[in-house]
Amino acid sequence: MIKKIISIIIVLTIGFSYYPTSIGKNGVVSSSSVHASDIGIAVLQSGGNAIDAAIAVGFALGVTFPNAGNIGGGGFMVLRLANGEVSTIDFREVAPLLSDRDMFLDDSSRVIRGKSLYSAFASGVPGTVAGFGYAHEKYGTKSWESLIEPSINLAYNGFKITTRDADYLNSARRFLSRDKEASEIFVPKKKHKVGDLLIQTDLANTLKRISMYGYREFYQGLTSRRIIQCMNRTNGIISKEDLLTYKPVERKPVEFEYKGYKIYSMPPASSGGICLAEILNQIEPMNIETFDYHSPEHVQLIVEAERRAYADRAEYMGDMDFVEVPIEELISDEYALMRFTDFDFDIAMPSANIGPGLSSSYKESPETTHYSVVDKWGNAVSVTTTLNGKYGNGIVVDGAGFLLNNEMDDFSIKPGHPNKYGLIGKEANSIQPKKRMLSSMTPTIVENPSGELVLVLGSPGGSTIITTVAQIIINIIDYNMSISEAVSAPRFHHQWLPDVVFYEDGGLPTKTIKALKDKGYVFHKRKSIGEANCIQIPSNGVIFGAADSRRQASTKAY
Repeated sequence: MIKKIISIIIVLTIGFSYYPTSIGKNGVVSSSSVHASDIGIAVLQSGGNAIDAAIAVGFALGVTFPNAGNIGGGGFMVLRLANGEVSTIDFREVAPLLSDRDMFLDDSSRVIRGKSLYSAFASGVPGTVAGFGYAHEKYGTKSWESLIEPSINLAYNGFKITTRDADYLNSARRFLSRDKEASEIFVPKKKHKVGDLLIQTDLANTLKRISMYGYREFYQGLTSRRIIQCMNRTNGIISKEDLLTYKPVERKPVEFEYKGYKIYSMPPASSGGICLAEILNQIEPMNIETFDYHSPEHVQLIVEAERRAYADRAEYMGDMDFVEVPIEELISDEYALMRFTDFDFDIAMPSANIGPGLSSSYKESPETTHYSVVDKWGNAVSVTTTLNGKYGNGIVVDGAGFLLNNEMDDFSIKPGHPNKYGLIGKEANSIQPKKRMLSSMTPTIVENPSGELVLVLGSPGGSTIITTVAQIIINIIDYNMSISEAVSAPRFHHQWLPDVVFYEDGGLPTKTIKALKDKGYVFHKRKSIGEANCIQIPSNGVIFGAADSRRQASTKAY
């Protein structure tokens, strides 16, 4: 009871909602948009499964959450079928065939400022539509047309924008004005205001074509030709062959145990699953639950585990179709014990003194969106998609109504040079044609020690995604929080470089910050970290949805 009262006080202090916002027995959807969550629940109520609902939600987010929801980007899906089978679908963008290792450097090998973020060169070949199509063909039950129709209607008829929508669009007016196609859709003469209707006719027509002719229309039909037209207009390099040859990849999940719970997450080209395993494996022997929540010891343990995991991320991780990633070594308990041998509660070892942990033989955006779905049969889907930066590279495909990504910045555009989120990469993540850029997206599914589905987790947040998911798991397993408590609890983050502990304003006790500063840690405040839209399935059959109020997300149940 005391812990619950403390949690409520903390939540009221930083302004995030505490109580669960959806409870059901048949299905739950938690996403970044009330319209998308409504559409997902309608699919479940009409007999669709969690995969059907996830596809419908994904297309709806492309309409109602254009700063991150997309059909011009890519992402990752972890799914668990009712029979316990777990798999992942990688529909990450890939580097165009005309890309090369030094494409963002000048003749003096200096990074050309902005080229990997704000030009047509910044776009990888989109994978979202192919990923949804693949998932539908293998796991879906409802008709493809029925899953896209609600989004077509939303785009044709428009939807009333919220305070969040207006703030996002108005803050990006100058950025979106650089491209004539984007400007016509998103930059009216007067600033957006709450209640305005956002109509996207070109996007509606694109979705209609994809609905009628299948997902391959995006890569082979009129939509693909409009992408090439856009490349010609903006001097981009995505080609007809890039689109024709794009394929999503189904992969085995990264699988490990934490205190008897089995955790499934994404393998490379996402670093999420490996880094999540590293963080939790380092924490597990330390009995973190014996320390008070957000005490100096609690925060320090997690920060040091995060720091070491991100150092390994920079060195070893990339698209495993191109580089050897030592997954089994990195996620092993033995490796975790070795990594933590130099940990000392009395000091903060500088990141400069902490490098990768394996022998030398082995060589993301806040504007992501995550959603989780569970159906009445026990199927579960965790999906994270992204354009990378807010509104991607700001370029809308001619006559097609959707924004392109700027995911090429997630490569090591120059080994050792930080990306948009300050993440450092090396040769493992260098640019090569057809290669997937490294990601931090961490869609995750958790089973209890009895093998029952208990959690569906994920978050946007660029480099903070992994640490957000790790802290939610620790909150639930070690501190017995409900999903709503765990999602609402204040978060912090360390990513090796820069050597800084980021924390939510008002989220950590003053005495904890002072104690850790005295040991040598550097702190930096952020307004918020992540937007974890998650689901918990207790053994009593009731399903709880938690929509993170940090970005006015929405969860629905029935």
